[in-house]
Amino acid sequence: MALKKRTLQLALILALCLAGACSVQLQPGATLPFSPLITPAASAPTVYDNPVYGFDFPDPYVLRVGEQYYAFSTNVGDVHIPTLHAPNLTDWTFVGDALPQLPTWAEQTTGLTWAPGVLQRGDSYVLYYVTRDRASNRQCISLATSTEPAGPYLDHSATPFVCQTALGGSIDPYPFVDQDGMAYLLWKNDGNCCGLPVGLWIQALSDDGLSLQGEPTELIERDLLWELPLIENPALWEHEGAYYLFYSANWWESRYYAVGYAVCETITGPCVKPLTVPLFKMTASVLGPGGEALFTDTEGNLWMVYHAWTAPYTAYPAGARRMYIDPVTFVDDQPVIRGPTHEPQPLP
Repeated sequence: MALKKRTLQLALILALCLAGACSVQLQPGATLPFSPLITPAASAPTVYDNPVYGFDFPDPYVLRVGEQYYAFSTNVGDVHIPTLHAPNLTDWTFVGDALPQLPTWAEQTTGLTWAPGVLQRGDSYVLYYVTRDRASNRQCISLATSTEPAGPYLDHSATPFVCQTALGGSIDPYPFVDQDGMAYLLWKNDGNCCGLPVGLWIQALSDDGLSLQGEPTELIERDLLWELPLIENPALWEHEGAYYLFYSANWWESRYYAVGYAVCETITGPCVKPLTVPLFKMTASVLGPGGEALFTDTEGNLWMVYHAWTAPYTAYPAGARRMYIDPVTFVDDQPVIRGPTHEPQPLP
């Protein structure tokens, strides 16, 4: 009877504690009489507050796998591809280097691994990224594979995947999957390295994402005043049968770095820029927003992830390119991006 009474008392205490109506202090060495089978669920966030990751994380790319989110960025310090994980859009945690080892053909010097993008094909993941080709001394695109979204990714290549050496090299790979399931890779030729023209390109990928098909097509060039000295970082989205090609332009280490866009009739063009000014640009507190990528959340809402400087800094070491997110909508077939925001905002 005493044991039964004690068990009922413990059950009552536990119920009160789970309801938040008690305060329990355990003495050193004490243990709970049993482990509860029910753990109160954490409340889902209702707001996001930029920057959503408060450390340097340039050229971010977000991959959603089910209800989990993974983010990848240009190299920081001696980490080739910094990688974050989050169970939602606000609680980002650093999980490591997605690419611990570069291929043998690549220059092993730190600071030359840029702008990753990840393509999921079934149970496999393909990481496209930029590194320095030792033979040509140009930045080129390579790929690595993994069975886990956060990696580690392994690159067994003997040569670069894409490298337009005559056009200065190739950087900023961006995988895109069309409505019919066909995958494509977009990128920029790195002409600004050596006084050559700069354009954004697209080419079809094989079903597994490991090889190219057909020939590359140039979609747009730098031809607007605000874009000087370069355009880069393509990011593609399909809406109502049209293809919206977002890109960054101006100089990355500047408050004037910003995001523009073109509208393409088909996935390979022709493309027209509706505006002569940026679509998405600095505010008083958020400078140089760019390096963008697009993704959807678990509710189907479209987001742009990007990096930005915090005023007044637009250079290292005083500044950092932190990770921001803001929603993207379409009004009369025109993209509208709320932001850059720098204070708590309601989640859609």
